[in-house]
Amino acid sequence: MGRVSEQTAPSTETPPNYFELLGGEDTFRLLVDEFYAGVAADPVLRPMYPEEDLGPANDRLRKFLVQYWGGPTTYQQERGHPRLRMRHAPFVIGSVERDAWLRHMRHAVDVLELAPELDQLLWDYLERAAFFMVNAEH
Repeated sequence: MGRVSEQTAPSTETPPNYFELLGGEDTFRLLVDEFYAGVAADPVLRPMYPEEDLGPANDRLRKFLVQYWGGPTTYQQERGHPRLRMRHAPFVIGSVERDAWLRHMRHAVDVLELAPELDQLLWDYLERAAFFMVNAEH
């Protein structure tokens, strides 16, 4: 057996914590606040939120994103496994809803003014998530 080269040796580096790289809690608070500011006046999305106040939805999304990106696991402690498709199943989500969601989320990401590589990383995830949530054709 030959020696393990540096190129094939397992990495001993800690993987990046994207929660911290993206700016931590403050970044996700701004992202979600901006997103829901758009949702509040959106004729397609607003009816999908049964609560009179968008605060609870804001809180849930923020905690979910914080946990997903490597921050505190408060979401799972309070709500269990995310089960995103199951939780959204009662709502009709087609291309119109998806595109409205993405429009508001794109604005929110732009407000963050992240470095291009972090912007792309975050946007790629959000875009995949939006397409994953589609459960209807119309």
